[in-house]
Amino acid sequence: MTLPALYLSHGAPPLLDDEIWKEQLRDWSATIEKPKGIVVVSAHWENAPVAISSTDANTPLIYDFGGFAAKYYNEQYGTPDAAWLGQMVASVMPDHEPLHQSPKRGLDHGAWVPIKIMYPDADIPVIQLSLPTHDPVKLMELGRRLRPLRDHGILLVGSGFMTHGLPFLREFRIEATPPGWSKEFDAWVAEALKAGDIESLINYKTAAPGMPYSHPTVEHFTPLFVTLGATENVEQTPEQVIDGFWMGLSKRSFQVA
Repeated sequence: MTLPALYLSHGAPPLLDDEIWKEQLRDWSATIEKPKGIVVVSAHWENAPVAISSTDANTPLIYDFGGFAAKYYNEQYGTPDAAWLGQMVASVMPDHEPLHQSPKRGLDHGAWVPIKIMYPDADIPVIQLSLPTHDPVKLMELGRRLRPLRDHGILLVGSGFMTHGLPFLREFRIEATPPGWSKEFDAWVAEALKAGDIESLINYKTAAPGMPYSHPTVEHFTPLFVTLGATENVEQTPEQVIDGFWMGLSKRSFQVA
């Protein structure tokens, strides 16, 4: 079975209490044949050369956040052994760029928060790959290398947040009115995706309205290019599955075939 590749806006731990967004993620996963394994490239692990997380069963979670309720630091998600999945990922990497092994690296919240909602039974092996660069072309090449895994029932996930201008937020309610920069950037991305305009997306820093406020640092946007690179046809129109805003930030998410 060939699975899609996803770009999802992963949210902060309070997403676990947001019934609307949780339902959207659960509905999304219900449209996808159950994966045999999941590979996540998250905004929260920047490392070069590209590295792979622990493949052990019950990989520990990383609580890489602060200022939230104590309950979020007690969340668990005991995934199965993923050694075979790590071997599959290593097999598609070029000989001159072998995977760096990070056996003590757990799953950060860009991986475990959305995956725990989408697949609550924790019966699917999950590993992370690091985000080795922010160069869109190089990230699309990484996605291209990972593409064959989709034919073996592996779900590829680029995990970020479609807008992430945290320093510029003035309201911290889930239903807060989105700032103009967030709305403008979101609408621009939606149109570029609809048109299959990869060139504009690659040049987002200068082409997109709402910059740099939407992404004062770009790690929450660039996983999108891994997803786009993993498609069979880079000019296809991605299916935009989730839209709307959360604390004023765009949670737009999509998949490619």
